[in-house]
Amino acid sequence: MVCLGNICRSPLAEGILQQKAWKAGLNWSVESAGTNGYHTGEPPHPLSQKVAKLHGIDISNQRARRFSANDFEVYDKIYALAADVITEMRHIAKNKFDAAKVDLLMNELYPDENRDVPDPWYGPEQEYHEAFRMIDAACEAIIRKALNPRPSKGAFNTSINLD
Repeated sequence: MVCLGNICRSPLAEGILQQKAWKAGLNWSVESAGTNGYHTGEPPHPLSQKVAKLHGIDISNQRARRFSANDFEVYDKIYALAADVITEMRHIAKNKFDAAKVDLLMNELYPDENRDVPDPWYGPEQEYHEAFRMIDAACEAIIRKALNPRPSKGAFNTSINLD
């Protein structure tokens, strides 16, 4: 989960997806990062922490870190919270295989629409609630997809009725 500074949106996304995966019995490693290093080592924004806590998610122990090329080796799927972030991540990618791991989070709900989760930074608390709502819905879609995978395009049914 990657946003610009790793203190507002991506910490929420990390906390939400980690909790949903745990509740679904999925042993996933979920982390977050930012494409700039302005806030490295800082905890999530107080309003991100507050909104997460209202939903029973504690993100207070997270610390901002900068996204790196090594993340492509560690993670199978990397979600960006906004188009400007995905552009930066693809510049960091070492090859097209790394770049292919990246997608916008909201594409899980709205495929190929390339919607951003608006950055609530400097905004009122309500914008943090809206970011949480959007991220939560997308993370729910990720979990549903993991628990109920559909055959890929071009797959065919190999079952045979012998009766």
